[in-house]
Amino acid sequence: MTASPAFQAAVTTYRGPAIENRHVAHVAVVDARGRLLYAYGDPRRLTLPRSAVKPAQALAILETGALERYGFDEADLALMCASHSSEERHVTRARAMLAKAHVTEAEMRCGGHPPISDAVQRDWIKRDFTPTPVCSNCSGKHAGMLAAALAMGQQTKDYERADHPLQQHVKRTLADLVDLADGDIAWGIDGCNLPTPSFALDRLARLFAKLADAADRAASGEPATPRDAALARIYRAMTTYPELVAGEGRFCTALMSAFGGDVVGKVGAEGSYGLGVRAGAHTVAGVDGPIGIAAKVEDGNGAILTAVVTELVHQLGIGTPAQRARLDLFRAPVIKNTVGLEVGRMEVSIPLTRQAT
Repeated sequence: MTASPAFQAAVTTYRGPAIENRHVAHVAVVDARGRLLYAYGDPRRLTLPRSAVKPAQALAILETGALERYGFDEADLALMCASHSSEERHVTRARAMLAKAHVTEAEMRCGGHPPISDAVQRDWIKRDFTPTPVCSNCSGKHAGMLAAALAMGQQTKDYERADHPLQQHVKRTLADLVDLADGDIAWGIDGCNLPTPSFALDRLARLFAKLADAADRAASGEPATPRDAALARIYRAMTTYPELVAGEGRFCTALMSAFGGDVVGKVGAEGSYGLGVRAGAHTVAGVDGPIGIAAKVEDGNGAILTAVVTELVHQLGIGTPAQRARLDLFRAPVIKNTVGLEVGRMEVSIPLTRQAT
């Protein structure tokens, strides 16, 4: 029985000569106007982007005036967009952000959790350290939201709840940014205790195309709307401080470091990813402007996701061969066992289909 195109394997892993797993993925590539250019699988799959929408949440924070009111800088803005590794630099900056806004860690409504980084986890175990909310990979976003609530003239209590004025503002901002009506977005609760949206995958690509487009407009010096200026500022913060957006050895940091400001990228839990690519940094036929890319891996596997995204970077001719080569570690990693013996391999196959525009 032949699989539906929407459920063909994008990645196959082998152990020896035998197929061990097949992984299904979906991809959407859009232009600056949001038109679907290329697709694989179901480009309109209803998707929980999770932390891949942090740039939109950061936009909502920025538009309250909180950054100016509390003296947050571009590095702080990058941490608001982060799913960081809980390295010392991340935790220290989150604490400093709380101090700038005159709020306390006790007011944060994200919990502590084991770090994403294995190195940090080993350090915490040696020190018998119990993580607190400021160590959460989302602590920058929560510190920013506490400040945003105050900047709106609201109380910080219950800032994480869906009915709080801050979260209503976030919902309106996101819907506008992805060109959807409020009713077209379903909402759940994320791992860090904030509302998290679900919408069509190509709308995530739309968000990242807007980020790249705003960066291009800012670089050209053409007049910008306040919204475009804010998006360009977020793009600049993330690409200037990629080590704050993720951390040592992490894909987001490696991706943005490799392309020197031409690409912005953000992972979301359970296999979602968004990329924005500036004009001139890709070779998509017939497209002179920026593009947005969104990917979702059905089983949520992170290693499979980064292999998919790296393959897309190659297929779409993003950056130079030398820049793309810096991501080869993620493209098709060798599978080794506990003694370092190579026991398997990964094959990625994502034949993108050109869409009518």
